[in-house]
Amino acid sequence: MADVGETLEFDDVVVRGRLPESLPSFIPQVDGSGAGDLDAALGWPAYAVGLRRVFSPQTHAIYPRWDQPATAAEALGLPATTLTVLSGYGEDPLVEAFWTARHRDRLLDRLATLEFDLVLAPNYSVYGNWPRAEHLINMRRSLLLAEEFVRAGMPAVPNLYWFRLEDLQRYAAWIADTAPPAIAINLQTVRENKNWETWALPGLTWLAENIPDDLPVIITGLSRQDRIATAVELFDTRLILVSQNPAQYALHGAVMTPEGRKDLKARIPDAFASSVRYLASLLPDRGN
Repeated sequence: MADVGETLEFDDVVVRGRLPESLPSFIPQVDGSGAGDLDAALGWPAYAVGLRRVFSPQTHAIYPRWDQPATAAEALGLPATTLTVLSGYGEDPLVEAFWTARHRDRLLDRLATLEFDLVLAPNYSVYGNWPRAEHLINMRRSLLLAEEFVRAGMPAVPNLYWFRLEDLQRYAAWIADTAPPAIAINLQTVRENKNWETWALPGLTWLAENIPDDLPVIITGLSRQDRIATAVELFDTRLILVSQNPAQYALHGAVMTPEGRKDLKARIPDAFASSVRYLASLLPDRGN
C-alpha cells in the first residue's frame, strides 16, 4: 500500500499529453534487431518494440545496446522520421522487476533519452483467483506508471485491465475527469474463445459505449480476422492495433492471409511486408 501511495483510488492520477501525429491504424511490433531490413521492403510509418527487448529480465537494467546516446529509431536502424513505440508489456516477472527498478540509476530518465514517440505503459495482472485487494493495487499501479513515464518526459498512455463491471465504471469516471490522450488494452493472453467471450468482448463493448467517442483505443494482441472486425465495429477509426504476428510469421517464411497462415518459404522482409499490409487492410483509415 505504501508503494502505491496508500490509496486505491484513481482520482489523484493524471496522464496528460497527446498522441503523435500520423500514427497509423496498424503498428507492427518487432524484436529490436533487423528492423531496418524489414522496413526496407515496406517503408512503414511506425514500429513498436517490446519492453523485454529494451529492459533485461535477467539484470533488471537497460540492455547496453539501448543504453547509448541514440534515439529509439537509430537503435532500431530506422529512418529518423519513423515513429517508435515502446510496448511496455511482458510476463509478470519482467513488469514486476521494472516496477521495483524504475527509480534506480535514473531508469526512466534514461529511457526518455531514447525519444520513443509513444509508450504503452506496463499493465499489472488481474487474475480471477487473486484477492480483490491485489486487483485494486495492480489497476492503480498501471495508471501510476503511465503517469511516471509522462513526468519523465515520455508520451505515454495507460493500460486498462479489469475484472468486474465496477472496474470499468471506475475507469470511465477517471477518463471523464482527467482526459488521457488514449487508452491501451493488452489482449495478448486472450487466446481461448471462453476468455474472449466472457471477459474481453464484454469489457470492450462496455468501454465503446461509455468512454468519449473520440478517445483513441490502442489494442495489442489481436490477430484473428473475426476479432479485429469486432474491434473495428466497436471503435471504428479510433482503433489502433499493435501486433507482433507479422514478425513472428516472417521468421518462418509464412504470411497472414484472409484464409489464415500460409507457409510460402518467402524471404523474411517480403513475408513481413505482406502480413503488415494485410492486417492494415482490415482497419479503417484514421485520416492522418
